[in-house]
Amino acid sequence: QVQLVESAGGSVQAGGSLRRSCAASGPTYNRYCMGWFRQAPGKKREEVARVVNDGAPRYADSVKGRFTISKDNTKDTLYLQMNSLKPEDTAMYYCAADAAGDCGRWIYEFNYRGQGTQVTVSS
Repeated sequence: QVQLVESAGGSVQAGGSLRRSCAASGPTYNRYCMGWFRQAPGKKREEVARVVNDGAPRYADSVKGRFTISKDNTKDTLYLQMNSLKPEDTAMYYCAADAAGDCGRWIYEFNYRGQGTQVTVSS
């Protein structure tokens, strides 16, 4: 069983930066693909970024150039560095993971997810 524990949420003014972390445990084969998604009140869930094994990361157009996803395999931790934050980035952010066979799904459909933490960006 995979467990994903996210760092505490945060608040920042527009233009600021935050870093999310997600500590993972459990079988690595169930963490072959990992990523982040978010959901704001009244809006659909949105895939933010993903990385498959140690391959090239992929980003939503809305965050490309501002967010960076990375993994530290020595610490079993996934990160999301968020720069140039905008009020529209305000949402609950979740990390998620799944095995190789399920990597084709949307991240918010992955079998394993963290508890979610709030990110608030004020204008």
